Amino acid sequence: MKANHILLLFILLLNFNGFAQDSTNAKSGANLPDSEATVPEDGAFLPNAIQEYNEAYYVINRLNMPNGLPPNKLNFQSPQATLEHFISSARNNNFKEASYALNFNLLPNNLTQEEASTLAEKLYFVLNQRVKIDWGGLSDRPDGQIDISTTTNQAIAGKPMRSIVFGEIDLEGKDVVLRLQRVKYKEFGAFWLISSNTVENIDGLYETYGPRELDRMMPDWARVRFLNMPVWKVVGTFILIVLSYFLGKVSLIFFRRLFRKSEKVWVNTIAKRLATPAGWAIGVIFFYIALNKLISFGGTFASTLYAILLIAVILSITWFIMRFIDSFMVYVAETKIGDANPEENNEARMMMTYISVARRVITFVVIIVGISVILSQFRSLEKLGISLIASAGLATVILGVAAQSTLGNIIAGIQIAITRPARIGDTVIIEDDWGYVEDIRFTYMVVRTWDLRRLVVPLKNIISNTFENWSMTSAHQVRPIILYADYEIDVDLVRNIFEELLEAEEDWDRDTPPTVQVVGVTENALELRALCSSKDASTTWDLHCRLREKLIKYICSLENGKHLSKSRIQFENKLPIEQSKTTEGSGKEK
Repeated sequence: MKANHILLLFILLLNFNGFAQDSTNAKSGANLPDSEATVPEDGAFLPNAIQEYNEAYYVINRLNMPNGLPPNKLNFQSPQATLEHFISSARNNNFKEASYALNFNLLPNNLTQEEASTLAEKLYFVLNQRVKIDWGGLSDRPDGQIDISTTTNQAIAGKPMRSIVFGEIDLEGKDVVLRLQRVKYKEFGAFWLISSNTVENIDGLYETYGPRELDRMMPDWARVRFLNMPVWKVVGTFILIVLSYFLGKVSLIFFRRLFRKSEKVWVNTIAKRLATPAGWAIGVIFFYIALNKLISFGGTFASTLYAILLIAVILSITWFIMRFIDSFMVYVAETKIGDANPEENNEARMMMTYISVARRVITFVVIIVGISVILSQFRSLEKLGISLIASAGLATVILGVAAQSTLGNIIAGIQIAITRPARIGDTVIIEDDWGYVEDIRFTYMVVRTWDLRRLVVPLKNIISNTFENWSMTSAHQVRPIILYADYEIDVDLVRNIFEELLEAEEDWDRDTPPTVQVVGVTENALELRALCSSKDASTTWDLHCRLREKLIKYICSLENGKHLSKSRIQFENKLPIEQSKTTEGSGKEK
């Protein structure tokens, strides 16, 4: 773990703190509301106040016993106006004025004005710390609809809204939806308030996301602002980063030294492969927990910071799990499986193939799960998911075209693991190249040729195209030795000498008897084929090369090379016709 990697988070902190709006700046930490529940459990709770679910609003029979109706000077005519009033009043520490925007109908009837103001202060703290309000999505119309501009500048009629969501927060695994609701009380006109269900959850949200220990402990002089953020938070975060780095570093060194002393192979494997991701995971998790417990941030920066931290935690855990699985597979391959190099060891080569494919598939699955967990933590991606579902047809076509090759190769890898047309260690001939299967990865196979080149073959080609596998059923192989000799050669002599030569070879496995046959003729020679066999392709190749060399040497020495392949030209001594007649006439006179 390098220091510059650990300090990356602190750099992001300095870059984003201009967006921070800290809820703890308005007053000293000691004056912030306590995390204990404001609402008494034994209060006088009344029945549901909603009498009618009108299409445009909720009709209620009572409203906010401690506060009463909002003063006429307050504008609660639209969702945006109500939430703006609450935020601006709370920001100015006027929590009594802010409490008028809350609906307390689900709380006890004996709630005091002071308790109502405290709840408003707690809600403001939570909103400022954890909720990014989309003001553009809040309507400024009494009916709650969003204005839509058209080419004709005419209003579009729609169904009025009586409930609008302005945020969501996770509370111990439960989704708390923050809503604004339009209510109507007696003869008064309808207006918007923060819903009673949202107000009911304020104490629980504040207990989870309220001020941290250092927020309450820090004196006023430490709250001097630097780059729009209290200095103590910048310094405290930097100190936590340094502590996290050293904790991860110490953990890494400790694990390595502890496990390297063991004589067990699997323990040494842990020391080599798991120490680094374990150190990273411990450092990141410590920083995440310590920051949540000690320091709180607010505004846009808070959501960005906690999102980055959450991604870092999930990625570190995912990396550790990937390394653990990979280390386990490597340990099994190195200690529990025999030598896969000899081609006759079919079981070892088969297991190596399974492990190689399983490593890639499991790693791929872990990565997908990690990404899914990260995406599931961000509610802002729900709209993206809905858009993708709405355009599923187009997305499927695009994804299918773009990822056709990659997905095809991944599926082909699974097919190879199941059907086993090729295994690690097999001798194969692919596109006239002879080599050995060295590795089977996510999307391709690595073939080591006899001259130490590496062929990278897509797995789809292995499944869809023809290739030779000399080790598929058995490593044993028979190779032919082709020779050309003169027509006059005594083939029996060649058979006898070949048998003698084969008997003298230790590499001969004696599965195939010495055989020499005339398999063809050419214009100039006989084509002889001798067969030899051995335990695997490599040994058979060497054996047949040696035997061919010795047979050629024998044929060359046989009658001084008389039986080597040669071309024959026949010359005939014929006299011209006139000379022949003269010769015949002189013979008659005699």
